[in-house]
Amino acid sequence: MQDWTSECDVLVVGSGGGALTGAYTAAAQGLTTIVLEKTDRFGGTSAYSGASIWLPGTQVQERAGLPDSTENARTYLRALLGDAESERQDAYVETAPAVVALLEQNPNIEFEFRAFPDYYKAEGRMDTGRSINPLDLDPADIGDLAGKVRPELDQDRTGQDHAPGPMIGGRALIGRLLAAVQSTGKAELRTESVLTSLIVEDGRVVGAEVESGGETQRIKANRGVLMAAGGIEGNAEMREQAGTPGKAIWSMGPFGANTGDAISAGIAVGGATALLDQAWFCPGVEQPDGSAAFMVGVRGGLVVDSAGERYLNESLPYDQFGRAMDAHDDNGSAVPSFMIFDSREGGGLPAICIPNTAPAKHLEAGTWVGADTLEELAAKTGLPADALRSTVEKFNDAAKLGVDEEFHRGEDPYDAFFCPPNGGANAALTAIENGPFYAARIVLSDLGTKGGLVTDVNGRVLRADGSAIDGLYAAGNTSASLSGRFYPGPGVPLGTAMVFSYRAAQDMAK
Repeated sequence: MQDWTSECDVLVVGSGGGALTGAYTAAAQGLTTIVLEKTDRFGGTSAYSGASIWLPGTQVQERAGLPDSTENARTYLRALLGDAESERQDAYVETAPAVVALLEQNPNIEFEFRAFPDYYKAEGRMDTGRSINPLDLDPADIGDLAGKVRPELDQDRTGQDHAPGPMIGGRALIGRLLAAVQSTGKAELRTESVLTSLIVEDGRVVGAEVESGGETQRIKANRGVLMAAGGIEGNAEMREQAGTPGKAIWSMGPFGANTGDAISAGIAVGGATALLDQAWFCPGVEQPDGSAAFMVGVRGGLVVDSAGERYLNESLPYDQFGRAMDAHDDNGSAVPSFMIFDSREGGGLPAICIPNTAPAKHLEAGTWVGADTLEELAAKTGLPADALRSTVEKFNDAAKLGVDEEFHRGEDPYDAFFCPPNGGANAALTAIENGPFYAARIVLSDLGTKGGLVTDVNGRVLRADGSAIDGLYAAGNTSASLSGRFYPGPGVPLGTAMVFSYRAAQDMAK
C-alpha cells in the first residue's frame, strides 16, 4: 500500500502545447487533473515557438476557405513518410478536426489560418501551407496566469520578463490553454515539480514520485499518467549516449528544462525507445556565450564549409538545412559553417535570428568577423581565400541569371517565402557585392529532440515486445515521432503532441 500525498484521475507531466491539450481534454470531461511543470513557468519550448500548428482539415481551414482536407493531408504524409507508422499517421490526420473543435468550444481559445508552406515537394503538399495559429492574446484577458507563462526566447534567455504588448505565438497558445484548463474547475497547475520516478503496482502505472519544494510527493493517478515533457535536448550525457548530432548548449529548448526525465522514468518501467539520435534540426547562429540562436527565413548571403565552398541551398526549410549540415560534416568541415553576407542590411544578418543579438556584440566576441575585402575576411576566418572568392563570384553570377544550377535555391515556394523583391529574376538570390563583408559562425542547433518512448495510436507507452504498459502514456518529444527523419511542415511537433495528448486523455476517460 502506498502512502499517497495527493490523488487525481489524470496526472500530466509537462506544460507545453501537447501536455495542456491533454490536461484540458481530461478536465473538460470532469476528470480531476494535476499538471506538473519542472520549472517556475509554464509552456516549455512551446512558449518559444511561433505556434504554427499542423492540424489539417479542421474548421479553421474551412473558415479561411482553404482547399484542404484530411485525405489531402494523409496523401502528403504517405507520399513523404511511406507506410511506416501508417496507423499513427491516420490517427493524426483523422483526429485533428476533433481536437480543434473541442479546443475552440472553450471561449479562451481561437485559431486562425496563416500562410506558411509545407516543407517538401510531395503529392498533397499545400504551397500556401495548412497550419493554424492561436490569435494574439491580451495578457489582461487571462489575469495572473499571464505571469506564469514562460517569456519569449529573447527575453527568457537574458533573464527578462515578458516584453510589453500582446502575447503572440507560443505564449498566446500557452496562455489560452492555461486559461481553458483552469476554467474547467477540475485541474490543478503546479510549477517547480520534478518527476523522479513512476509508481507501478501489479504491472500498472498508478502514480508518480515527484520532488517539489524540497519534499518528496507521491501522487496517485487513478486513470493514468500522461508524460509530454520534452525530449533529451538539454541533457549532454544522454545526447552523447544516443549519438544525437549537435550540442545541448546549442538547442533551442529552455535551459535546464528538457533533460529527459520523463523518458528515463518510462525506460525504468519497461518502456521501449526509438529515434533517440534524431531531432527537429535547424541552423544556429553561434552566440557570444556559446549558445545558439535559431536561424530561419534566409533572404540573402551564402553558407560555406571550412573549405570555403557552398554545399546546400541556404533557403531550405530549417530541419533540412540542419540535416544537410550534419550529412556534410566531416571532422568539423561543416560544423561550424560560415554565413557570408554583405552590408545591404547595414551589417545585419540577412535572416531571422532568435534571439537576435546585436551585430556589434558578435563582432566584439568574434562569433562574427567583418572585413573590407573577401581576402581579408578569409584571413580572419581561416577560410581559403581563393576558394571563398571563387564561391562568391560563382554565386553572384547565379544571382544575375536568377538560376542556382548547383543547389536550386529559389525554385521551391518555401525558398522565396521570406525574401523581399530584389529587382532580379529570383528573389532568393541576391549578389554579395557591397562591402564591408561579414562572416557569421553557424552551428547545428535543434528545436528539441524527436526520439523517445514508443507509443501506439492512443499514446500508450509500449514495451519492446509491443505490449502496452497500463496507465502510462506519452506524447510530444517525450515519444518517438511518427515523422521519423522528416519534418513535414510547420507545426508538426506541436500538432502531433496535441493530437496524441488528446487521444491519450480520451483513452483514459473511457
